[in-house]
Amino acid sequence: MGSSVGPRTTETSFIVGEGAALRPRGLVDLRGSGDVPAVLSYPVGAVVVVSGLPGSGKSTLLWRWSKVASVIDPRVVHVACEAVMPTWLPYAAYRPWARWRYFRWLRSAVRGGGPLLVHDCGGRPWMRRWLARRVGPQGRELHLVLLDVGMAEALAGQAARGRWAPQSAFARHRRGLDRLLRSLSGLGAATPGRAPLREAASVVLLDRDAREQVAVVEFE
Repeated sequence: MGSSVGPRTTETSFIVGEGAALRPRGLVDLRGSGDVPAVLSYPVGAVVVVSGLPGSGKSTLLWRWSKVASVIDPRVVHVACEAVMPTWLPYAAYRPWARWRYFRWLRSAVRGGGPLLVHDCGGRPWMRRWLARRVGPQGRELHLVLLDVGMAEALAGQAARGRWAPQSAFARHRRGLDRLLRSLSGLGAATPGRAPLREAASVVLLDRDAREQVAVVEFE
């Protein structure tokens, strides 16, 4: 998946505060930027979804940011389920149970209030809409951080961690993210200030270099 969206769109909207913190609104494209903030600042209680291909660095980024918010990562549930299952039983056999436990955890965290960081592949718009429908009535916002690092970088990331996504799953995630990136690139100049996605107050696009430069998030 390449950088389908240009280096910066006409709908980019953000506010820079003190200490080089950026408060994203609308579409913020930091790919290829020479001025990447060290801090992303979100409203109190916001839910930030971090999306990207398997191996793109989502989990690493989330745990880097985890000092200020709870992290909801399906890998945690996968490992917990795997630990109590026979070693000969393939994950596919108990995947429905793992997914049920994950959504139960996510739903409980959303109900509990407070800021959340959520790991998601990004190719499932229904997930973002589900989250938005639940946090909106609570007076909270949904935001998206999208890692657009390219297929080669994502595959290298899988090799580095020694864990590979099934080829069919990787292809499915790639198609979903390509659709999402195309929808963002389709935002025309005639709609300045428009939210890039109906369910999200902001979308921040990061490439590999920008991913490494955003050190922390804050909620204030």
